[in-house]
Formats: sequence, structure tokens, C-alpha cells
Amino acid sequence: MQNNPLAEVFGHLTTDLSDRAQRFRKNRLCPFNNKVPSCTKDKAKDPLGVCSVYHGKNAIITCPIRFREDWLIADDAAAFFFPESTKWTSLTEVRLADGDGKSAGNIDVVLVAYDQNGRVVDFGSLEIQAVYISGNVRDPFAHYMSDCAAHMNMDWRSEANYPRPDFLSSSRKRLAPQLMFKGGILNAWGKKMAVAIDYPFFNTLPSLKQVSKEQADVAWLVYELESNPNNSFKLCKKEIVYTEFSEALNAISRPKIGKIDEFLKILQSKVDEKLDTPPVNQILENPFIS
Repeated sequence: MQNNPLAEVFGHLTTDLSDRAQRFRKNRLCPFNNKVPSCTKDKAKDPLGVCSVYHGKNAIITCPIRFREDWLIADDAAAFFFPESTKWTSLTEVRLADGDGKSAGNIDVVLVAYDQNGRVVDFGSLEIQAVYISGNVRDPFAHYMSDCAAHMNMDWRSEANYPRPDFLSSSRKRLAPQLMFKGGILNAWGKKMAVAIDYPFFNTLPSLKQVSKEQADVAWLVYELESNPNNSFKLCKKEIVYTEFSEALNAISRPKIGKIDEFLKILQSKVDEKLDTPPVNQILENPFIS
């Protein structure tokens, strides 16, 4: 457990006191290609400018915009979706509707291939999966921002609700539904999907059966934050894992099956406890006797 749980704030390490880092914190700016220059995470007027938190020695990405550094994810997704000479562009936050016209959610990034006349000829979906946090990250963020120089080495370990990455909730509450609803529609249309994901998060997922790039419906674009000599982190590609859509959805949405004997022990202990402590019942007198 790190003393200071915060790795990056407004795009810079918490230990970075350079003029650039201080300007970004003062003006609440985002250096990672957000839709506007400012950070808009959580609240537009009071953004929670935490890009990543520490988990052991690793920095875990907790803001999806953090994955947009240099648009590396778009280049890697396009290499999976389209032939090398394809002209393409990217669109962000595109609404996807189901067969009843109801929203199935917004696609984070849609890569669109077009011909020489600008006519759309193909597209692919790029989903970005940051990690949820358990605990309270707003309090250490506010404490750090109150005096960055004084608090960059703050010791937050004894505070209640120390923030930690919640990999299980990230996969069950976010990743699996994304694949099921948006991915299900795109797969039925015969369109490919790429998922940008943090390396430590990807390692917590069930083992995925890999196929060749040509056979794949889904490309898992796995990245990690690597330290730079200039006191910063840089988004780097770790690997690309190719899978079939149905196999990946089944592996991620299906829970790991525990042992029934363990569950029976729990049931037995609860039954024993109930039988050893009989319920308190009030005996009602016969209401028909006056």
C-alpha cells in the first residue's frame, strides 16, 4: 500500500511540481484529448482530476480519458478493423439503439472508414474500460489539491476508506454488460469490436481463448503506464489479445463456480444456529373467549 494512493492528478504525477503540472492543476486541464480542454470527470464544475491510482507498485488507470494519450488506442483499433491503406476517422460518444429504438448505451469511440467521396464504407467499435475504485478517492484528492507541494508525500494509509481499484466490480458491473448489450448488437451486424483495457485489470479476467487476428471478432488492446525519466507516466501497449465474441462474453459473464460443499457448510451452520436459538413466539389467548 502506497502512502499516497494518487498516482496522477490532472495528467501529472503528484510529485511533479513543474510549471506545466501546476498550470494544469490550477486550471483543471486534461492533457489526454478530452472533448473539451478541461477535465470533466465526475463533475464539470468540480472535476475529480484523478487519472490513476497506485495498486502496489503499479499505476492503475481509473479514468477512461486517460487511455486517449496520443490516440494510440485509435491506431491500434484501426489496424484490427481495416486494411492498412484505409482512410478513417474517429467519432466519440456515439449513441447505439436496439431494435425497439431504445438506447443500448453510447459507444466510446467509433472508427469510421470512408472512400474518396467521404462515403462511410465500414466501421468498428472501440470501448474503453477503466477501473472502478472502492473506498473514497475524493477526500485524498481534495487534501492533495489544497497544498500540492506540502501534501505530495502525504500518508493516507490510516484514513478510512483508503481508495483501491475494484477489479471485480469493474468486470461484472461494467465490462460484462458492455459486451452483452452493445457488443451483442455490433456482433449481430458482423462488426468488429476493440476493448482498451489496463494490464493489471486484464490479468484479473478469466482466461480467454485466443484466436488469430483474421478469425477474431474482438481485439483486447492491453496497455500499462510506464515510468518516464522526465517524472511522468506514458501509456504503452503491452499486448493485443484476439478472441471470438461469444467465447469472450461467455468467459467474462459466467461466474467462477465454487464448491457446493462449502455452501452446504454455510447452510448447515445457519440451520444449527437457528435450531439452537428457538424463535420467541407470543402465545395469543383465544380471542373468542371473553
